[in-house]
Amino acid sequence: MLGDRNNKHLKADVEVSAKPVETVDTLLGENSSFSGDIEFSGGLRIDGIVRGHVTALDNANGLLVISETGEVEGDITVPHIIINGTVHGNVISSEHVELQKCARITGDIQYQGVEMQLGANLNGNLVSNRKSPVRAVPSTSGSSAAEPPTRGNSKILKGKTES
Repeated sequence: MLGDRNNKHLKADVEVSAKPVETVDTLLGENSSFSGDIEFSGGLRIDGIVRGHVTALDNANGLLVISETGEVEGDITVPHIIINGTVHGNVISSEHVELQKCARITGDIQYQGVEMQLGANLNGNLVSNRKSPVRAVPSTSGSSAAEPPTRGNSKILKGKTES
């Protein structure tokens, strides 16, 4: 039943997003530090320390990976972001943010999609920037009240989630 993709009630109203690049073009090594803003295309992996803002020039498929030893002291604006290190600044993603178990973020995260593993630490706010707002669906039970909004296979009911 949950695996039935033809069931209209279980389909998510989500747009297909751009895929991230599959290669890392630029690497900042573990024993390196960089002071200043970084603008890049393609993929960037940070294993060292960056003191400055990190921005992808490609607004659709740029990828930033911050490893467990990586640290950024500045704002990040990249479509696809994987964090397993430390960030002191705001994170803005037009697509997907993945916070792995060693991620430590002090700042807000603005995202289209977010994934957070157990152990990740966020001291800030999660702000959704969905391109299409969630709309209430009219009830088919004859009641004039609208059903709570749904996302994916879950329905939000009075503070509880039903899957």
